[in-house]
Amino acid sequence: MNREPSPALFRVPLLAAVALSASATSIQAQDAPPSNGAGPPAEPEPGTAVAVWTSTPPVIDGVPGEAAWQEAPPLSDFVQREPDDGQPASEPTELRILFDQDAVYVAVWAYDSQPGAIVSGESIRDFEVTDADAVLMVFDTFNDQQNGFVFGTTPAGIEYDGQVAAQGSGGGFFLGGGGNTRRRFQAGAGGGFNKNWDGSWTVAASQDDQGWYAEFRIPFSTLRYGSETDAWGFNVSRRIRRLNEEDFWSAVPREFGLYRLDFAGQLAGVTPPFRRAATITPYVLGSTVRDYQNDAQTSFERDAEFGGEAKLQVTQGLTLDVTANTDFAQVEVDDQQVNLTRFSLLFPEKRPFFLENAGFFTVGAGGADLFFSRRIGISDGEPVPIKAGGRLSGRAAGLNLGLLHIRTGAPSGGGPESHYSVARLAKELPNRSRVGGIFVDRGSDVDGDYNRTYAVDGRLGIGDQFTLTSFVARTDTPGLDGADLAWDATAGWVSRNWRANATVRGIGENFNPEVGFLPRRGHRYYQLFGMWYSRPKRFFREIRPHVSYFTYRTERNGVARGFNESSRWHIDSHWEWHSGMELHSGANYVTEGLYEPFEIPGTGVVVPADTYAGWESQVVFFTDRSRTLSFNSRFNWGRFLSGNRKSTSADVTIRRGERSSATFRVAYNDVRLPQGDFTATLAGVNLGYFFTPRIYLQSLVQYSDQVDQWSANVRFGWLTTAGTGLFVVYNDVQGIGDMSGPVGRSVFVKFTRQIALF
Repeated sequence: MNREPSPALFRVPLLAAVALSASATSIQAQDAPPSNGAGPPAEPEPGTAVAVWTSTPPVIDGVPGEAAWQEAPPLSDFVQREPDDGQPASEPTELRILFDQDAVYVAVWAYDSQPGAIVSGESIRDFEVTDADAVLMVFDTFNDQQNGFVFGTTPAGIEYDGQVAAQGSGGGFFLGGGGNTRRRFQAGAGGGFNKNWDGSWTVAASQDDQGWYAEFRIPFSTLRYGSETDAWGFNVSRRIRRLNEEDFWSAVPREFGLYRLDFAGQLAGVTPPFRRAATITPYVLGSTVRDYQNDAQTSFERDAEFGGEAKLQVTQGLTLDVTANTDFAQVEVDDQQVNLTRFSLLFPEKRPFFLENAGFFTVGAGGADLFFSRRIGISDGEPVPIKAGGRLSGRAAGLNLGLLHIRTGAPSGGGPESHYSVARLAKELPNRSRVGGIFVDRGSDVDGDYNRTYAVDGRLGIGDQFTLTSFVARTDTPGLDGADLAWDATAGWVSRNWRANATVRGIGENFNPEVGFLPRRGHRYYQLFGMWYSRPKRFFREIRPHVSYFTYRTERNGVARGFNESSRWHIDSHWEWHSGMELHSGANYVTEGLYEPFEIPGTGVVVPADTYAGWESQVVFFTDRSRTLSFNSRFNWGRFLSGNRKSTSADVTIRRGERSSATFRVAYNDVRLPQGDFTATLAGVNLGYFFTPRIYLQSLVQYSDQVDQWSANVRFGWLTTAGTGLFVVYNDVQGIGDMSGPVGRSVFVKFTRQIALF
């Protein structure tokens, strides 16, 4: 297969990069300030943190004992957001910030009167920090109160990072079907917080009988910033897990969180340098693979490949990324899901190349993503080779800019090679407001084979509580004329005691964003949601009664206009204990309208066209997830299409300190219909052993009788920085029913390393 990238491939990103690079040549480098040697500086203004220049950078070993730290003024006087918002933190926290010509340094003293009760969590990168003691920092480097970089750690010394876009908003509050609501170990890149972004930085932690401590080194080359601001937005949160307490340096109201950057304080004193850093990240890969369903492949095929990525900082706010012969062998596999609906499920993006500034490209969401990068390089669940590509993203002239171009090879099942282009531009406005537009294009080597999406979107913030978001979009697909528009208007209001949302959305029958995610077309969608927060003084921490309603009304040719395709009334209450244990008790009145017969996937059962409605009960219960032993369960029993269903799912997690964990999960559906009875079972086991925060061994074994197979994935990783390092991956897929026997086996050994050029 020819893997040489076309010279035209990078034309759009490179032309933009050259223009912006030329404009940046007039910017003068900023000289680092000298150390004044005058001892501790004066106490900073309230709400302002001060970073101090150091000529002797500290050693990042988790023990902040160097004298340099005492030159910086301390940040203290943290206040609670949970459980007693506005009250002083129950345990003292102190934080100091230094910088030199290369990096920002942060030291944290997290004192604790019960050091034996500190919860370290699992010792692996990006562990869910809500399940452990943790410290998180957010840097709003453009001081626009909208976007930022998050860095955090736990007493285990893990690296936890991510990117905030649009204050963490996910583009709408979605209640309808077609989404993935499972709480994942790693979330995807969509929405307003991109947890899977991996930056290049260093952290270390330690503990003693006074508490725990952490030291961070965050290189300026990892951050993106402009020259027009003399201060950064900044905030710090600390979680004390045994108390289920969250404290903030700059107070944030209880109804919001760390990503609400309009409540952040200011970080003054930092004078970052102007540089054009460049790195390359090459990889070498060896593999042996056998596809047992391919009769022509009678033995294991061995292969060796190499490729990689390059990154250039065009300006301090704008980055050019280039990739060639892209490979994602090391990426965590998806958890399988049971799907008994008519609609496709959403699996998050976790491939490294698509993660940087992923929030810049997000338009829509809430059930209608106009750009979804998992459509690139994956066809019918199988990988398609990515030959080459480029992305220019970041901030320039006060605008959020994103340009992406990717060329892929032909799918293994046959078909043409394809190319994908995305252009995104947005302007951040005061008070959480924004206006922007996006263009998405997919084409191939076949004349007349293309698909294009055009959209404008906006968000309007009114006060602290009210937000209105909207988009209008159109697609262009050969053979689909008319009814190709989509629009959305969502209003949200939140206060300390109330939360409410309302959405109206129209999707044309021929609206076809092929590089997006749209589980259904040709409808008008309406949604209402309201929740009240009650906080009793005893027994429960919080009680959250709420009611919601959504409905899809058909606007399809050949179907009665306004026909109810799906709707649900949901009446529920969440009962939360002080430990974090929760019980959700509710009921749903569900309506499903079939305008044509529907064959339930993997069962052979066909349900005739009709409207089916009825009640189902819903119970969710989970214990304190930070414990050595935790339990999570969900029960939905009641009406399902023309009959009834009992759906039960549960998982049990066992942790042995910070070094190992095991999760056992099962989902069982017992469905009784006049057209036929069936069961659907999905089971899985996740095992992990963590030698250090950067060396791990993980396995995932899954069984699904709906897809007629079980699969095993074993991954060994020895990380260096920014998710690079040595990876050994083994995959095995076996059929269990009609396609019994081996389906496929593979072993991949991959080494990748980030190298700084300048």
